[in-house]
Amino acid sequence: MRLDKFLKISRLIKRRTLAKEVADQGRILINGQQAKASSNVKVGDELQVRFGQKVVTVKIELLQDSTKKEDAANMYTILKEESLS
Repeated sequence: MRLDKFLKISRLIKRRTLAKEVADQGRILINGQQAKASSNVKVGDELQVRFGQKVVTVKIELLQDSTKKEDAANMYTILKEESLS
């Protein structure tokens, strides 16, 4: 599954266009490697996403083409959340 699509469906980022912009700015790492919006993600990958002054590290648990709002959080596990100061 494409990175930008996963971010939108899992609701880590609300819109796919925004997910694409964040990836193109180099603010997302997959398993420690800088990622593009078109990068493929798979179950078990670790994503590190920088939101402003916060870095969130998540592990992908499930890939689905669509999901309900209540089930979106089941697609990943938050491993770490840290503030940049």
